[in-house]
Amino acid sequence: MVATIIVFLIIGLIIIVIIFSPFLIKQQRSRFKKRSFPPLWNAIIENNFPFYLRISPIERRRLQGHIQVFLAEKQFIGCGQLQVTEEMKLTIAAVACLLLLNERGEYFPKLRSILIYPSTYFVNETVATGNYIIEERRVARLGESWIKDQVILSWEQVQQDIVNWRDGHNVILHEFAHQLDQEDGKAEGVPILPRNSDYVTWARVMTKEYQQLCNDVQKGAKTVMNSYGATNPAEFFAVATETFFEKPHQLLKQHPPLYELLQSYYQLDPGQWV
Repeated sequence: MVATIIVFLIIGLIIIVIIFSPFLIKQQRSRFKKRSFPPLWNAIIENNFPFYLRISPIERRRLQGHIQVFLAEKQFIGCGQLQVTEEMKLTIAAVACLLLLNERGEYFPKLRSILIYPSTYFVNETVATGNYIIEERRVARLGESWIKDQVILSWEQVQQDIVNWRDGHNVILHEFAHQLDQEDGKAEGVPILPRNSDYVTWARVMTKEYQQLCNDVQKGAKTVMNSYGATNPAEFFAVATETFFEKPHQLLKQHPPLYELLQSYYQLDPGQWV
């Protein structure tokens, strides 16, 4: 009898935790957002984030709140003997949270850790080169996004991207766009959208734009988006996101439907910041 009561109490507690957990998380995040933003943090981001002073004061304060939540919930790990600094954390958090600026995401819910290497790092990759033939290669990487719980970044590449903000390449934007895409457990270039009807529009515009990029790359034509976006739909979404934030005017001029789709998704207009 006592054992049965204990079992029911445990089940009851689990149910209560499940029901109230989202509320408690929301309350905790609200407290993080209300904290004053340290002047040193503000100076670091102002120095490393090109558009920080060009976004509106309301957006800047909102970004600061997102950064505080991000830093509280994510773990940063230095690899290859790299010592993670406050500057590294803040720079990565600021650019990553730009994707969430207008409350269109859940702080990359599956992400637990950001691994930072000093520069290019190498991984072993298994590739099928023919029927029943498997080859293992040593491949250089600048960044990765894992579906389970990690993002990996090269700090040297992050620094280059900060200096060259308008070149359409940004490893943080790229890998965290993958995180948005992977929230549903799949990497296919389709993030979670607000309404079911949005998926129809998304598929129509993204499919057409992806096919156009593939055709342009095959012909050797000059494109506003990096040719890496022609690899597959998942990479196309990540590259389109980089281009949307770094080369907004060019993207709007050459691919207005794609720009408008991303503008609707991110609830932002980066063209106003340039």
